[in-house]
Amino acid sequence: MPQTVLVITSAEDLTANMVIEALNERRVQVVRVNPADIGAELVFSAVIGDGREEWAGRLRTPSRDIALEKVGAVYHRRPHPFSARFTRLSVTAQKFAATEAQYGLGGILNNLHGVVYVNHPAANSRADYKPAQLQTAARLGLSIPPTLITNDVEQARRFAAEHGPVIYKSFRGAPSTSEGCSAIWTQRVAEHTLDDSLSVTAHLFQKEVRKSSDARVTVIGRRVFASRITTPDGALDWRSGDWEQLVHEPIDVPEQVREALYAYLDRFGLVFGCFDFALEAVDGQASEAWIFIECNPNGQWAWLPDADAMAHAFADVILKGWWS
Repeated sequence: MPQTVLVITSAEDLTANMVIEALNERRVQVVRVNPADIGAELVFSAVIGDGREEWAGRLRTPSRDIALEKVGAVYHRRPHPFSARFTRLSVTAQKFAATEAQYGLGGILNNLHGVVYVNHPAANSRADYKPAQLQTAARLGLSIPPTLITNDVEQARRFAAEHGPVIYKSFRGAPSTSEGCSAIWTQRVAEHTLDDSLSVTAHLFQKEVRKSSDARVTVIGRRVFASRITTPDGALDWRSGDWEQLVHEPIDVPEQVREALYAYLDRFGLVFGCFDFALEAVDGQASEAWIFIECNPNGQWAWLPDADAMAHAFADVILKGWWS
C-alpha cells in the first residue's frame, strides 16, 4: 500500500474532498497540494544523480512535510493554473515564472517513480481532444454521429444539407471571465445561418441524434457506474437547464459497450473517464442504440446519485492500482 497519497487539486475542490474522506477511512496518509501555491506556502527540492536514478527530495506545505520518494499514488484533479500565482508580476515575468514552475515543479510531480496516477495529466491531455475521442470510439466499434470539423463554409453547408438537422458544439467551451466560468451549450444550426464567419476558427458539426434520453457512464478502474438522464423539457443539452430537475435512473450498460469503454481507457492510458452517450430509440427494436458523444477524462461526478460509491472506487484504484 502506498505510504503517501498526493492529491493535486485546488483547496475548494469538493469532489476531491469525497475521495480524501474515503482514503482517510482507510487510514492512509493524504497530502493535498495545489502546485499554484509555489512560494512560501509550497516549498520543494528534488535531486537526482550521484548514483540515484529517480528523483528524491521533499515537499513542504504549512501542514505537511513529505519525502517525494515515499509517494505511492497521485490523484490528479483540478489544480489552479500556475499563472494564478504570479499576477502581481509584469506580463513577461508572469509568463516566465509560470512556465518555469510548470516545467520544474510540474515536471517533478508528473514523473515520480513507480507511482500510480489517477489520471496522469499527460494522459488527460491526450484524451481531451474531441477528434481523438471520436476516432478512438469509432475504431473500438462504438456508434458515433456523422461528424464534420471544418472552417470551410461550403463544406459546412453541404454537411447540413446532407445530414440535417445538425448541431454545433464547442471543443472546449467558452473561456473563463472575471465573472467566472461560462459555457456554450450544444445547439441546433440551420444551413442558411452558416456564413463566412466560420473561416475564423474550427467548428464541430454533427448529425443530430433523435435521442430518447442521455446516459452518463463513469468508469473507475473496471467499475462502471451508469445513469440514464432525462430532462423534463426534453432539452437538447441536459447541462443547460436546472440540474435539480434532472431525472436519474440506473441503467445497464450493454456488454459490448462496456468492453469498448475499458479498451478506450487503455488506449489513452487512463484509469477513469466520464462518458456521455445519447440513447436513440430504434424502430422495431426493444433496445436503444448507444451513440457515443464524448469522454471527459477528468470529469465531474460528485453530483451523481451514486457519488459515495464512486469515491470509494477511486480510493480502491488509488491504493491498489487499476490492474488489480
